[in-house]
Amino acid sequence: MNPVQAVQDIRSRFIGGARRLIGKVPFLRDAVAMYYCMCDSTTPLWAKAEIAAALGYLLMPMDAIPYPSLLLVFTDDATAISVALGQIRAVMYDHHYQLADRFFNGEEVEADG
Repeated sequence: MNPVQAVQDIRSRFIGGARRLIGKVPFLRDAVAMYYCMCDSTTPLWAKAEIAAALGYLLMPMDAIPYPSLLLVFTDDATAISVALGQIRAVMYDHHYQLADRFFNGEEVEADG
């Protein structure tokens, strides 16, 4: 799958998946802000591809790493999100977090181009 297809795939699946993770994933606010960054028409393609990879990993139904304890369930997901955040920090802005906050407040938020 090329980067443009990956971004389109995540755009079509992420919000529904994120709604199911509310209250279960402590770093979900960052992930949702990353989603809105990925949807931002001003975000460069390299950053969109990085975000799509991290969010896709978060949405995978089966974890790549089996866990001996439920306390570790989201460890690899948190790592993927954290690494991606470090890579794209220069193109993440406050308004992406504001859109994420609106999502968590139950508002319908339109993603940019």
